[in-house]
Amino acid sequence: MDHIHILLVTFPGQGLINPSLQFAKRLVRMGIKVTFVTSFSALNSMTKTIPTPEGLTIAGFSDGYNVEPVGHERGHFMAELRRLGSKAITELIIDSADKGQPFSRVVYTTLVPWVGEVARKLHFPSTFLWVQPAMILDIYYFYFNGYGDAIRNNRKDLSWSIELPGLPRLSIIDLPSFVIPSDAANISLLLQKQHIEILAEEKNPTVLINSFDALEPEALRAVEKFNMVAIGPLVPSAFLDEKEPSDTSFGGDIFENSSGCIEWLNSKEGGSVVYVAFGSICLLSQQQMEEIAHGLQESHRPFLWVIRATTSGEKEVDKLSCKEELEQLGMIVPWCSQVEVLSHPSLGCFVSHCGWNSSLESLVSGVPVVAFPLWSDQGTNAKLIKDVWQTGVRVTANKEGLVEGEEIKRCIEIVMGGGDRAEEMRRNARKWRDLARVAAKEGGSSDTNLKNFLNEV
Repeated sequence: MDHIHILLVTFPGQGLINPSLQFAKRLVRMGIKVTFVTSFSALNSMTKTIPTPEGLTIAGFSDGYNVEPVGHERGHFMAELRRLGSKAITELIIDSADKGQPFSRVVYTTLVPWVGEVARKLHFPSTFLWVQPAMILDIYYFYFNGYGDAIRNNRKDLSWSIELPGLPRLSIIDLPSFVIPSDAANISLLLQKQHIEILAEEKNPTVLINSFDALEPEALRAVEKFNMVAIGPLVPSAFLDEKEPSDTSFGGDIFENSSGCIEWLNSKEGGSVVYVAFGSICLLSQQQMEEIAHGLQESHRPFLWVIRATTSGEKEVDKLSCKEELEQLGMIVPWCSQVEVLSHPSLGCFVSHCGWNSSLESLVSGVPVVAFPLWSDQGTNAKLIKDVWQTGVRVTANKEGLVEGEEIKRCIEIVMGGGDRAEEMRRNARKWRDLARVAAKEGGSSDTNLKNFLNEV
């Protein structure tokens, strides 16, 4: 396979860059050359150079911004990313061919459907890499193919539910937030529609999925027109194969060092620590932060809480009314290496927003979850965690949409307590951890699926 050269294009957001880099690294280990491309706004935000093994080239293009924008600028950013990115990828494909070093295929991630359009215009082979669960892609497909009206018409009825082909019954809170119409979601929903339309123009298109066969057997087959190929979990191989401890620095940990967290965790008893993190872009209200702080205090358990600084550099942790009391009980940090923390023996549970990367990392580490979904795919991932894999519980918000401290404490106690339910969650977490590792190792389902795909390339 050493003659294959993949052009891998990813959206410039950390949540997509991390699994894409893990995918690139897996290809390189199989002897395949990869050129990994994203915009400079993402590459510039990384605090140190990405370690690049032989066979991997990192390239960037301008999207008109130096860093990823927020708020009202986002629509303009997406338009510029499409305009400038389309031009850059077109030139990259043509130039490489002119130099006698053509790419074999372009693989592109969620949120950059224009890469698929560029490939079609150039009559160049392309493959879509979906970095969320198969179930989310299924839901978007069915939303745009016959079920959208039913979902839109019932979006305010929390007691309503729907059964989509091949999927468990889903309530409104189990669906991706982008199918519940709001102005903020329009761009994202339009991009998902474009992805579905591009795939629909191909006959039985292959879609690479960041999941594994045992995890989503029905969802991977729910859309008959797509050939969904599970190649995940796309996490650092050190956490799938304990023989490769040196692998922790590539992809997941390219932003900072978290040695202080690990030293602190080393001082705690096995299974005693509550880890709290809400991903790279989720922002919580001050009131919600206070409720989380209250819940952690009342649970009286050691905790590690990641509270990121805002884009202005302001520290949210300094606004907490009970900061001093909290810091006597736990540790609050602006960043840590999540996969390292989750795989630490002192971890007892993960209070998570349930982004897909975090959900897979908890699964691979065998850590039960208190699911605290906020938007996007997170409600669906929380449904999988609670009801399908049965590795956690889900918080319930009050009528104002606030998750109260008492509710957070209650959920932590269910997961960390010594009862039958807690033991069942821990047992299920260990089961999925073992199945994930089997899928990823040589000869496992994801390894075999990826090799079969590459043989077709």
